Amino acid sequence: MASTKDSMSEPDTVKIPVALEALLANEAADAERQGTLTDRQLEIIYAQKWFKLFVPKSLGGLELGLVEALQLEEHLARIDGSLGWTVTLCSGATMFVGFLEKEVAGPLFENRQVCFGGSGMASGTAALIDDGYLVSGDWKYATGAPHLSVFTANCRLVQDDGTALLDGDGRELVRSFFFLPGEVVLNADWHTMGLVATAGHSFRVAQAKVPKNRCFHLVPEAATIDHLIYRYPFLPFAEATLAVNTLGMVQHFLSLCQKHMARKKMALGHDAPMPALEWQLLGTCVGQLADLRTKFYEVVRQSWEAVVLGTDGHEANALFGRVGQQSRLLVKEAREMAFRLFPYMGMYGADPSSDINRVWRDIFTASQHTLLR
Repeated sequence: MASTKDSMSEPDTVKIPVALEALLANEAADAERQGTLTDRQLEIIYAQKWFKLFVPKSLGGLELGLVEALQLEEHLARIDGSLGWTVTLCSGATMFVGFLEKEVAGPLFENRQVCFGGSGMASGTAALIDDGYLVSGDWKYATGAPHLSVFTANCRLVQDDGTALLDGDGRELVRSFFFLPGEVVLNADWHTMGLVATAGHSFRVAQAKVPKNRCFHLVPEAATIDHLIYRYPFLPFAEATLAVNTLGMVQHFLSLCQKHMARKKMALGHDAPMPALEWQLLGTCVGQLADLRTKFYEVVRQSWEAVVLGTDGHEANALFGRVGQQSRLLVKEAREMAFRLFPYMGMYGADPSSDINRVWRDIFTASQHTLLR
């Protein structure tokens, strides 16, 4: 039975209290300096259950529908890129609870600070052994690595002699696994120009023996919990959640451009020609971004409704494909707006300690994710 949220009644705008937003924003510079979200930011996230956007209420989660969750992620990315990106990637990974065997999922969520994260690259191997799997591998870009309570990773399934296991079409079998912090070795190698506080370090697992119930498969038919979000295909889910991060960051960038242009206009005078041209460009970008946002959410809502209504086959797949197309278009156009406006920011934009420089670096670091290109 669909819940109220699942039946498409999400509000058009998700609100975060102004005082809470200010607290989160004020911590952003400190988070970048220390290379991870601050304790204060994390405590707010735990209290608000933002790492558990897609977790059932029975396990202490918020059990949100897709559109409402996307709006929240967009809002958080508008506050700060590293904040939004970390919540998005970690809540997206914590969503994997819907594919775990129920007897192993419960104990993981007894931890108030439960937070999943890891890598989607199949850069590990899992050899079948009598009582489970023998897993080894190296994985990059585990967002939120310092505060993860569960690490997830994809592995190629192999026999004990290393021979790859194949599916019925002759393709290598890939499955997802989860590990506990004591089973992984972190490598503090996240050295990027932006999204610094996401702390996306790499990790290694070496010859770890794990039981069979550590393995799961991220396809709707393998879901172990009967909620609509687990019926939504993972690829368009990932594309949409990443897209709203760029959307939020570029919204932040445009608002900072507006403040800077207002200061410059006051200093140069209302009749100066360049400020007028800059304002015109900014206004065009604001309007275009709002239009892109509307079209993006329209497609996402249609695809979510297809899941709610149980639409099958070609029609649903076409909608999921449109989500990916609209996500990439949104990211491309929004990123180009930031690129066009940045030259007008002068030395304010060039100062690495300024807010607008941090947002700029976050936008273009996010652009390197393979799903956004």
